[in-house]
This record gives sequence, C-alpha cells and structure tokens, in this order.
Amino acid sequence: MLVKFSDYISPALLATILAAIISGVLLFVSPIHGYADNGDFYRAMLTNSIYRLPYDHTSTIDYVVTKFGIYQYFNENGMIAFSSQTIFIQIALFFNKIFYSTKFFDIRFLGAVYYVFYLGAIYLLTKSFVYPYKRVRSYMVALLVVLVFADSSFTLYFNSFFAEPVMYIFMLYGFAAIMLLAKGSYKRNWPMITLFFVSIILLITDKSQNAPLALSFSAVSIGMMFLPHFRARRFAIMLGMFVLMGTGVFTYTAIKKEFNDVNQYQSFTHGVLMDTGDPSKKIEKQGMDEQFALLREEDYYPKTYTVIKVDNGVIQKKLLPNNGIGWTLKYYAHNPKQFGVLMDLASQDIMITQVKAVGDYIPSSHKPSKQLRYFTTYSQFMGAFFPGKFAFIIMLLIGLISCYSVGLYMDLREKRPHGVVRFFLVFGLCTIVFFVPIIAIVGDGDADLAKHIFMTPLSLDLMFVLFISDVLHHRLWDTSPREEFLDEAK
Repeated sequence: MLVKFSDYISPALLATILAAIISGVLLFVSPIHGYADNGDFYRAMLTNSIYRLPYDHTSTIDYVVTKFGIYQYFNENGMIAFSSQTIFIQIALFFNKIFYSTKFFDIRFLGAVYYVFYLGAIYLLTKSFVYPYKRVRSYMVALLVVLVFADSSFTLYFNSFFAEPVMYIFMLYGFAAIMLLAKGSYKRNWPMITLFFVSIILLITDKSQNAPLALSFSAVSIGMMFLPHFRARRFAIMLGMFVLMGTGVFTYTAIKKEFNDVNQYQSFTHGVLMDTGDPSKKIEKQGMDEQFALLREEDYYPKTYTVIKVDNGVIQKKLLPNNGIGWTLKYYAHNPKQFGVLMDLASQDIMITQVKAVGDYIPSSHKPSKQLRYFTTYSQFMGAFFPGKFAFIIMLLIGLISCYSVGLYMDLREKRPHGVVRFFLVFGLCTIVFFVPIIAIVGDGDADLAKHIFMTPLSLDLMFVLFISDVLHHRLWDTSPREEFLDEAK
C-alpha cells in the first residue's frame, strides 16, 4: 500500500500539502489571524507608501488590522530603513492593485506572497531531510517537519509587516540548498548553490541586526569547497563568500542614526542597568554619570510617562555618544556575573517563538485580545520545557559539533562530501545559536528579546530535525550511498 501511495505522494509533497492546509486556514479563512503591531510596522509601511487608516480600537497592539491605505501622492518619507522585505511588499502591492484596490492594501496579499515562497521552502526542506528514501521513516520525518515548521508561531508572521517572514522562509531555503548539495540530489550543483547565496543575501539584508550572520554563513559556505568535481569552480564559491561578507558590511553601515540610537539607549537601560543591586556605582566606575541609573527599564519610545525624554540634551550629548558597543563590552567584562544573568534571561526566551506582546485576532472575531493556540503544540512544548540556562545551550552545541565531527572524519577519510558539507552547516548554525543571544543582549538589552533572537530557535529547530532524520535513516555517522527502496518492497 505504501508503494502505491509513494508513487503519487512523496514525503516532500505530503509535508507541503499538510503545511498548505494548516497555514492556509490560519491566514486566509475568516476570521483570519496574524500579528498585531507593536510599533515596528511603520518602518516597512512608510518605506513602501502604506499608511494606517483610522479605526475604532485605540491600541494597535491588541488586534490585527487587515486594511491599510496606499499613498496617492509623493511619499516624502523615502526609505526609512533598507530591507529586502521591500521586495515582497512591492510584489504584494502589485497584485493588490490588480485584484483589489489602488487605494487600499489588504494584508492578506502580503500573506499570500509569503505563503507561496514558504510552501516551496517546505517542499525543498523536507526533500533535503529524507532524500533519497521513501520509507515509512521518511514520512515520519515529513510529519515532523510539518509539526515544527508549520507551527503557527512562525506562520502568523506572514499577515504582518514584521521582517521575520523573510528570515524564516529563506533560512529554510538556504538550509535545504546546502543539504541537497551534500546529498548530490541533482546532477547540477549550480542551481542549489545559487539558491543558497541568494537566500542568505535576502536574509542578511532583511534586518540590520542580521549583519553579523554573514560570518556564520561564510563558515557554512566552506563546506561547498568539498563538493566533488568542483575544483575549477571553487573560485566562484570564494567569490560568493566575499559577497556574503560584503553584504554583512553593507547592512551594518546602512543602519541609520535613529535606529542606532534606539539600540544604544535600550542596551543601556534594558541591559547595563538591569542589575539586582545599585547599578549607579558600577556605571560610574566605567566613566558614566551615575544619574543615568534612573533610566532603568526605560524605552526609547515610551508608551506612557518617562523619567526624561530621549531628545533631552543630556541624553544626546552625554549618554548616547559615550555608551557604544565598545563601552558596553567593557562594562560587561568588568561585571561578568551580571552578563551571565542576562544570558540566562535570554536563554529562557530562546524557544518562545510566538510574539507574546501582541494580539493574534482581528476585531471582528469578537475574541478578547489574546494569544492563538491553533497548531502551536511544538512551540508551546519547547517554550515550556527547554532548559533556560545558557550553560545548557553551550553544552548542547558542543554535543552537536562533536557528534557531527565523527561524520566529518569518516567522510574526509572516504572522500565523500556529505558528512563534510553537513558538518560545516551544523557548525555555522551553532555559531548563530551561540552568538545571536550575545549580540541581542549587548546591542539592545532584554527589550523585545524573543524577536531579536528569532534566528536562534530557528537554527536549533533545523538541527533537531536534521539529527532525528539522520538517526532514523542511519546516516548520522555513516553516509555511504545506499540503494533506495521501500520497506514494503523488500
């Protein structure tokens, strides 16, 4: 029976169909769902000539707004922040104007654009895990892919102006491309190599905080140097790595002063000052006026009353110019215990992928502002039971690297590319898991921590599924070619 089923429905196609149904109901069946605005939407909206319409609810954070206005005149705001997300918003605007309106924008058009790219990513991702098998265990892996990567905490982002959908979708594409290359799934390597570099460039340029990821993905790229019959083309891989590094530098330098000020201010108020004792003496030792300790937990854009306005001359002249990344690193070097507490705080939120600060329902749903529970089993479980200690994260990463080092050694000895390419992929993902929380704490404190470390749980999820798939297919250490067959056809 499985033989006949597999003739028509492959594991990759099964996962794609299930993900399409599960996420399609969430995004497009009334009442639709998404994420409400926590204040970040304006960057993407104004850059793309979209504005918020008046509506009955006073708080934008409680309910999902589906309809927006489209500027009918010159947009004097220009580009608020450079982001590859603009490409997808412009595609959505194009179809919106053809099939809906030239004056109003429906968020579902953006959700549909992400949805199409997402389903392609799920197909390739599942294939990269199970190729070349169509056994029962391969279909089990396909169901695991659906459980993890069709989780609503991820797909809710599609009906929003958050930048995370681009990061999510193209991380899946990049991972799939590397694994398909490792397994020699296609006769020609160029399509997957191109897909990898294009996907990662789009990911890095999506948000300014992704700039350091260029280093991690350059490490991943090293694995492609070991592909067979590829010596003459290694220059192209090196060029691609150079482009990735250049993309990271460009993304970092494209950060505008306003966003840099936001990060510096909140890294101080939500990081340096988050001390259980009296932080005033500690910051004074590092050359900062102790009066700034009064700013503890203050936001750059306060929702209510604030101790002192950010545009105050004292803040602009004495705080922001003096508390850059160098000063912050120096402070934590002198206060390692406090930094350890903050890293444990970040670890507690590592697997919480659902944005807790905003609502998921539209006003017409007649639901109170709350969090959706539809198909969130995996994210709820991981958020509740994943150990919230950074030391555990380090031990886990050491274990994963050590485990895949065996496959690296075996395949280097046998001159096989699979284990080598896979090792560099896992190593690169481990650097993301390790450094992203550190970058988030140093760069922005504990403000919006769950969103700032989004790449960490995504990287862990990919490695978890990869590990389970390798164990089930007996390819964790032994990647030697095996004949493809069905269990029922033995």
